[in-house]
Amino acid sequence: MATEKKLYTLADVAVHNNANDCWLVIDGQAYDVTRFLEEHPGGDEVLLSATGKDATDDFEDVGHSSSARAMMKDYYVGDVDRTSFPSKPTYTPAKQATYNPDKSSEFLIKILQFLVPLAILGLAVAVRFLTKNANVSD
Repeated sequence: MATEKKLYTLADVAVHNNANDCWLVIDGQAYDVTRFLEEHPGGDEVLLSATGKDATDDFEDVGHSSSARAMMKDYYVGDVDRTSFPSKPTYTPAKQATYNPDKSSEFLIKILQFLVPLAILGLAVAVRFLTKNANVSD
């Protein structure tokens, strides 16, 4: 008698996200890894951080051995409907104001960025001129 595969949504699997009930989604399949948490060589935090999402990339990036892949069948609980996965989000950088601790106006900062190097150059020329004239007098 063949057993029918159970089909879950990502939301169904996402509720299993703690040390007492931990499920992962890898390659569209759900795995109950709760009893493996303490045995996992990378620690339970690694597995717990991969809950509630498609953990395929996390799993593949580590480069698991063939024996680790063979162990997966012991934890298999069913398939996950891929249509329940969120579409890939686009990265939007956070909008932050530029850091300006002293609240100076930007115009003043731009003027100082121009005038300070100019003043240093003028001072260098004056020192050179004065030391050259001092050497001629001696």
